[in-house]
Amino acid sequence: MRIVEIDRNSGFCPGVIRVVDKAEEHLDRNGHLYSLGAIVHNEEELGRLQAKGLVTIDDDDIDQTPGANGESLLIRAHGEPPELFEKAERLGFDVIDCTCPVVLKLQGDIREAYARVHPAGGKIFIYGKIGHAEVLGLVGQVSGDAIVVENIGQLKAYLDANEVQGPVELFSQTTMDPESYTELHAYLESRVPGTTVHNTICAQVSSRHKRLMEFSLSHDIIIFVSGKSSSNGKVLCDLCRSYNLRTYHIGSVEDIQKEWFSENDKVGVCGATSTPKWLLENVAAAIENLQ
Repeated sequence: MRIVEIDRNSGFCPGVIRVVDKAEEHLDRNGHLYSLGAIVHNEEELGRLQAKGLVTIDDDDIDQTPGANGESLLIRAHGEPPELFEKAERLGFDVIDCTCPVVLKLQGDIREAYARVHPAGGKIFIYGKIGHAEVLGLVGQVSGDAIVVENIGQLKAYLDANEVQGPVELFSQTTMDPESYTELHAYLESRVPGTTVHNTICAQVSSRHKRLMEFSLSHDIIIFVSGKSSSNGKVLCDLCRSYNLRTYHIGSVEDIQKEWFSENDKVGVCGATSTPKWLLENVAAAIENLQ
C-alpha cells in the first residue's frame, strides 16, 4: 500500500505569507492590484491571484506610466532598490511595501557596512544569484557598488583579476544554501584575511535544509513541488536529490507521472518557501488516487 506524507515544514515562509495575505486583502476589497514583479515564484499560486485581479508589471511598465492616479502598487517580499520606490511614488502610485522584514534588515546592514568600508577603499561582496530580484534590491542599496558572486569560481576569478586593499564585508542572499555559503566565506577569508562575514541566510531557510535532508532519507521517493523560476526551489530540490536519487521536481499536479511510483512506496511531498500548502495537498491527493 502506497503511503503519501506532506512535509509539515514546507510551504510559504512568513515573508511570503505576509505578502500574499496583503494582496488578497486588497483584492477582496478593490478587485484590482498591481504587483511589481511576481509576488511569489509559483505559477499555480500566481494564476490563482491573477484570477482575483492581480496584475504583474515590471520596471519598463512603470516607465511607461505617466500618471498612475493613486493606483496601488505592491512591492513583493524580495524588496527593491530605493530609486524604484522614488520612481513609483513620483509617478503617482500608492506603494504598498511588503518587503520581508529579514530582507529589510539585510538591506540596512549592507548600507551600514558600505558606509564603513567605502571610505577606506574596501568592498562589499554578496553571495547570491546574479539578477535575482532580492539581489538587485540589495545591490541597489549601495548604488550598484557591490560584487555579486554565485560560487567560489566566480569569487576566485574576481580576486585573481582585482587587488582588494581595503576592508571586506561579505553578505548572502537570504535563501542561499548555508553549506555553500560556509565554503565560500572560508575561501574569501583565506584570500582576504580579516574579512567580516555576516550570517544573513534566513533562519527558517537554514533550518529547513536539515529537516529536508531527514525527510528525504525517510522516504522511498520525493516529489518536490515548486515554480520553475524559484531559485530557492532549485536549491532545495537539489538538496533532496543529493540524499534521495528518486527525487522528482514538478510544478503542478499535471506533471505527475504514474510510472515513477511503485505500489508500496513511502512518498514524501515537499516544496519551496514559495510553494502554497494547497498545492502540496493537491499533489498528495493526486498521488494517492493514482491507479
